[in-house]
Amino acid sequence: MKRFGLVIALMLGISTMSMAQAEIKFDETVHNFGKISKKNPKQEYTFTFTNVGDKPLIINDAAPSCGCTVANFTKEPVAPGKTGTIQAKFNAEYQQPAHFKKTITVLSNAKTAKVRIYIEGDVEE
Repeated sequence: MKRFGLVIALMLGISTMSMAQAEIKFDETVHNFGKISKKNPKQEYTFTFTNVGDKPLIINDAAPSCGCTVANFTKEPVAPGKTGTIQAKFNAEYQQPAHFKKTITVLSNAKTAKVRIYIEGDVEE
């Protein structure tokens, strides 16, 4: 009987440990630059996120949907309750005048391993 109790206690401990996880929460997932002139085509915006989980959050990649966008992100693990950033740099130099919406796919060890954030705006001559 003692052995059975020990097995149950071990199983509960393991299941509780596996529930501990990193979780990413962005302050906002869409940023609108508004109107972007071809005379000033380079724009930047920094997204801020918080690890609302209980394990360190590791960003593995922040992949933009096209070559006109570059993403830089916090490389070190983000402790529970702490914040990190993803900086989106957009260059409208070779974009046609029109509305745009670009995606940055964020890959991490969070409960939701793939999250998309967006930048958008209107390129004008």
